[in-house]
Amino acid sequence: MTFLIRTIDFTATGREIIRDRIAETARLTIGRATHNDIIIPDLAVEQEHAAAEQAADGEVTVYALGTLGFTEDGRKTAQATIDPSAGAELGFGTYRLQFSRAETGQTLITIRQEEADEGARDAVRGFALASAMPGKRAMAWTALVAILTAFLAIPIWSHLSREDGSNAAYSGPAQEAAQKAPLGAGRDSRPDQVLFDSSWSTGALSLAHHGLEDNCEACHAEPFVSVRDETCLSCHAEIGDHADTDRQLTGRGPFSAGEALQWAIAQSFGKEGPGSCTTCHTEHEGEGRMEPAAQAFCAECHDTMDTRLTDTALGNAGDFGTHHPQFQALIYTELGQQKPARVTLSAELREEHGLLFPHDLHMSKTGGAARMANNLAQYGDGLECKDCHVLPNGRIDFAPVNMEDNCEACHSLVYDKVGSTFRSLRHGDVDQMRADLAAMDRAPRRPITTGRRRPGQFARGGTYYQNFGRPQSNYIAINQALSRDGVCGECHIPTTANGRPDVMPVNLRPFYFVTGRFDHKAHEQEDCTSCHAAGTSSSANDLLIPAMESCRDCHQGEDARQAEVPSSCAMCHSYHPPTGRNIAADLPTDHPAGARSGDLSRNSRGHNLIGQSRAVRLAQ
Repeated sequence: MTFLIRTIDFTATGREIIRDRIAETARLTIGRATHNDIIIPDLAVEQEHAAAEQAADGEVTVYALGTLGFTEDGRKTAQATIDPSAGAELGFGTYRLQFSRAETGQTLITIRQEEADEGARDAVRGFALASAMPGKRAMAWTALVAILTAFLAIPIWSHLSREDGSNAAYSGPAQEAAQKAPLGAGRDSRPDQVLFDSSWSTGALSLAHHGLEDNCEACHAEPFVSVRDETCLSCHAEIGDHADTDRQLTGRGPFSAGEALQWAIAQSFGKEGPGSCTTCHTEHEGEGRMEPAAQAFCAECHDTMDTRLTDTALGNAGDFGTHHPQFQALIYTELGQQKPARVTLSAELREEHGLLFPHDLHMSKTGGAARMANNLAQYGDGLECKDCHVLPNGRIDFAPVNMEDNCEACHSLVYDKVGSTFRSLRHGDVDQMRADLAAMDRAPRRPITTGRRRPGQFARGGTYYQNFGRPQSNYIAINQALSRDGVCGECHIPTTANGRPDVMPVNLRPFYFVTGRFDHKAHEQEDCTSCHAAGTSSSANDLLIPAMESCRDCHQGEDARQAEVPSSCAMCHSYHPPTGRNIAADLPTDHPAGARSGDLSRNSRGHNLIGQSRAVRLAQ
């Protein structure tokens, strides 16, 4: 069987183009897919929409292959039988297929596309407003003038005509008054005036600056001038500089031609150069928290910093998972050391803080410390990390461990009893301890149960206390207390100062990392010993800070989506270092050289005094 397929198209000028082709087949397929015999590029047509078969008598049967069907002379149907001599028209989307008999006797299928609005233009034209409305150009100019008047002229006039003088640039006394005034004060909001920021604002302020929504002059001190650093620092004076500006520019490297051009244009409009506050902190981007800087922002300088700042001691860092130097801790590496040293973490690293404290002895579930803790209601079966290391609400790090709150329950400093009152040594002040022991009463005291040495001798059924000998031996007792086997020597390292027995100063670091931070609160669901090997540490000098490899078990770089916690630089580092913090270059505030002997505000051993120590009773 033979089909003559005729396609009618139109050029852009409306000229008709007719293309004929012969299909030698008894069955034609119709659809949107390119393998069909008749291709109809209309989304309303299925990939294989219909098929046409010609019988021996010349009739053509067209039937749908899918569920959409087609139209036959305007009626929707799924199958049609057509006599080409009589003719018929089938509709597939916007395309029409006319079946007829060609002069040569073949079945002719004429394909043409019908315009969607064909036949409706004249009807619609009768209802158009084009003849009644002004021209497009006139309407555009009218809209432009209206916009300039409403959003430029009126706000400027309203701002400059305020009677309270708030239109003046904030400087000198005006600035001081504005800073002391409540937020939003100094702005006239009479009904005949408008708040110009309501129409000029490019978006809502962040939560941190939400209180400045109605006080544009607090940041925009000069009209049409970018926010300046001095304006930001008037409130954020405590913010520290990341580094010297010249070194930052050197570390960042030279700009590309495009970046240099952009900065030149920005500076011509009053924007400060790279490194200014507004380079990183942009506002009017919605009511939300200020997002931390992306990893790329830090890696821009730190990835290859040593190639530009050849004198820097900082290691290159670009990604925590793949390109980051080993952690460095700030510790005392020698007894009596005047300044802490910043050293790289390693298995051989030891901390000389002046205390004798084996973690494994205290955390054992079967040793003497566990048996004593079992007799104290506040502890229970043995000691755990949380018994000494307390994470207060709202803090990311632990409160300092001190004798009175964390140690004295087991290591008693009670040395005498007068009537029903117990006398305790004042912890942390050796001079005061000498005076207390030298002034003990001269009357004989009852003997104390022997054979119980750690952590102190005690009488069964009562408060336990130390036995420093008979009254005539008080001065000998002082030396015994400061010996390695004495009450002080249980925790402190004995030494000699000015020819008299003493103990080594204690230097417990309040923080170990200078430029990084660790949020213990965010890790409270973890077991402490999963990171800190305290249960197996038999030496007080073990530095139980995990190395970087331990953190990498969970934390990887910002783009490491397979990691448990993808981590950017801002998770542990702050761009602005805190001000007033003692680091390696400064003398630590708790160092013994920073206080006078006998100073009650901060004693010569580096401990804070809390007045007279309380007597601790042993629970049955």
